[in-house]
Amino acid sequence: VQGVLPDVANPLGFILGGTVMHLIDIAGAIAGHRHSRSLLVTAAVDGLQFLHPIKVGDLIILRAVVTAVFETSLEVEVEVFSEEILTGRRRMTSRAYLTFVAIDRDGRKLRVPPLLLETEEEKRKAAEARVRREARLKARASLL
Repeated sequence: VQGVLPDVANPLGFILGGTVMHLIDIAGAIAGHRHSRSLLVTAAVDGLQFLHPIKVGDLIILRAVVTAVFETSLEVEVEVFSEEILTGRRRMTSRAYLTFVAIDRDGRKLRVPPLLLETEEEKRKAAEARVRREARLKARASLL
């Protein structure tokens, strides 16, 4: 949770998209670090859209959760909310899926510990993550 101050706003009084992206990357990395207990690098960001603006004076709230683990990478879902501090009104403003790769200090990939999927929702999100991963790897292969 962070307050939105004028120094991160555009002339209309809304938080800059780049600032939101920066906070998403940090929140996602923290969730990934806590799961993997390793160094991580950001490999991809999928599905980022800005649904509603966040005004100066509002709170920006980020919620990050690891959705899937692959061999040396993991996916984290980050949801972004705004909250009006005087009314408490909260609404989702963004969602993104970030892929991080675990590395050691020399840059070599590390195995990521498995993710315990307990609920049907967790299993559904992991399956959706696999679909995103397949599409991302296919798109990447076409670029190389």
